[in-house]
Amino acid sequence: MGEPPVIVLSVFDEEIHVRQPMRSSIRASAAFVAAVAIAGGVAPAAHANGDGADLVVSALPAAAPKPGEVYDQDVVVTNKGTAAADGVSFRVRLTRGLDFPEPVAGCTYSTVADQVRQAVCALDEVVEPGASIKTAVRFKALPKALMEAVEYGTGRSGETPGEGFGDSYRRLALTADSSADLVAVGDDTEALAGDAQSVTVALRNDGPGWIRNQESDDQPALMVHIPAGTEATKVPEECAPFGIDGPNAPGGTPGRAVYVCTPADHTIEVGQSLQYTFMLKIDADAKTTSSEVKATSVYDIHPAFDKNPADDKARIHIAIPTDNEEDPTTSGGSTGGSRDGGSTGGGSGSGGHGNDPQGQAAGGTGASGTSAGGTSSGGSVTGSLASTGSDGIPAAAGAAGAAAGLGGLLVLAARRRRGGTRAS
Repeated sequence: MGEPPVIVLSVFDEEIHVRQPMRSSIRASAAFVAAVAIAGGVAPAAHANGDGADLVVSALPAAAPKPGEVYDQDVVVTNKGTAAADGVSFRVRLTRGLDFPEPVAGCTYSTVADQVRQAVCALDEVVEPGASIKTAVRFKALPKALMEAVEYGTGRSGETPGEGFGDSYRRLALTADSSADLVAVGDDTEALAGDAQSVTVALRNDGPGWIRNQESDDQPALMVHIPAGTEATKVPEECAPFGIDGPNAPGGTPGRAVYVCTPADHTIEVGQSLQYTFMLKIDADAKTTSSEVKATSVYDIHPAFDKNPADDKARIHIAIPTDNEEDPTTSGGSTGGSRDGGSTGGGSGSGGHGNDPQGQAAGGTGASGTSAGGTSSGGSVTGSLASTGSDGIPAAAGAAGAAAGLGGLLVLAARRRRGGTRAS
């Protein structure tokens, strides 16, 4: 019969179970690609083998390829049944951080959900009971490779496999020798005591690896502490109140001190920034205040893939003018309160309301809101933060001339927004 055919791999849908905020089971699609090289170059075809064939595919060895490396290993297909398998339809799928080195004649390639590319190849071989054929599985790690998977194999009788895994159709999970850098982006703004003000924070992936849905608790998230002296009245649906060790209420619930925001599909591409906008009610007696935002995971466990903790934290800073502040044009005073001090609590690393670091304190009952941009994956996706809130200068009480004549101080209460800030 000659030398056995040689094959290279391609694509898949996977069913995995991940600890979610309520520990629910989820279904995710992952992207896969590959090539299959077959001696003789026969076009893919459906198979209708009779009962009795029972094909088993050997397991691929584990790997941690560096970006740019090619994985090349043999797979053995053995017939453990009582009837021959007349032809084998072999399928391979790769997550989006992997690719096939080159296209091969005799295989059809396609892209399915979630950027999954797939190769289905026909092995024009009769596999008798007890006999085996060998194929070579080959794929390349792309520059953004990180948490990946390869799906490969055939149906028990040699037909194109369905969904799910078994002895004839297997899955190899692998982690590339790389990392991803989650970055927290805060906000710096001004507001009036007793007024309302929006703040927009973000979670960004600076790569080099993309972050996909995984079977661990490293689901990426942004933890947001609400500044002391303020209350969250509108909250993005992607942001759930955070308790002792995880989310403890539905997303969008207002009035809590700490939130954890995460994309619905737990996926962040390289360079992608996910924005979350909160509407805050400023207390009538509030002073300039700050709090922390942190790049972390849904359960506040530092992700193992993030090797650069230096940019994990940033701050929300709200400057609030007070009635006894002087006009800087006449006395050199400050219009916005202290930028570096004077925090009334809820500073870096603290919860937003008093001494409630775990975010259990209930606040008001304002309606829940949505993130900026209103996307299903955690707000608008952009490389920089959009301006939010209200700009403008309230009218001064009385004319400037009259105030000067009386010897009084003209107090200007200004509210302006500055650009988003990130930890350095």
